[in-house]
Amino acid sequence: MGIKPCSFFLAVLVGFATTPINADIVKPFSTMSGLDDGWSALDFPRVDRHTRYTLITEDETQVVQADTDNSASGRIARISIEPGEKMLLRWRWKVSSVYENGDARQKNGDDYPARIYVAFAFQPEKAGLLERAKRKAVEVFYGNELPGNALNYIWANRLPLGAMVPNPYTDETRMIAVTSGGEKAGEWVTVERDIVSDYRTAFGEPPPTIIGIGIMTDSDNTGESATAWYGDIELIRIEPSQKAAGDAS
Repeated sequence: MGIKPCSFFLAVLVGFATTPINADIVKPFSTMSGLDDGWSALDFPRVDRHTRYTLITEDETQVVQADTDNSASGRIARISIEPGEKMLLRWRWKVSSVYENGDARQKNGDDYPARIYVAFAFQPEKAGLLERAKRKAVEVFYGNELPGNALNYIWANRLPLGAMVPNPYTDETRMIAVTSGGEKAGEWVTVERDIVSDYRTAFGEPPPTIIGIGIMTDSDNTGESATAWYGDIELIRIEPSQKAAGDAS
């Protein structure tokens, strides 16, 4: 067992305008020329069995299929974007099943047939000396700059829909059950979340720079197996309009 870090609509509010994010920021799975086109592998220390990711076509649309069997790894799009006042994350996904022993509150149940995670930049000015030193030691050992806080949007088993809990391995990650249970297994489900609002709820402050969007299907803690499918992931910025509602033209 390894240690892992951790309804379709666009609400156009009065007085706000939408700004689509350049598609090259988060490469759509539907337009990828190969699995590494805009996305890269994300493996974890002491996890030897990796989830298998492939591009497949379903209903004439290219999606990512993830197969896990007592394994864990992910795919990540490394980006750098300021969330602003409101940023929506929208995607669709499907799973074959949920895990009998999955439990987001326990280390031995910290597996999900599907998850989308959002990684944010580390803010050293808000960290203590000991925390900064520990992070630097890990970065030197593994050769990577570690992110700061993270949001994990999960297809949960036991966690009630809408619940938000700390990851059992780290307080820097919050798990949010945006789909839960096996009732919709085998069906495409579309999800939309306001990243900024979720971050404020999770950590009590505005979010820093988003540095990564990832997908992961894992089962190394429960030893179970599942298949998941991921459709395109979209970022949509909602910004205050230049003119307040009701202003004269």
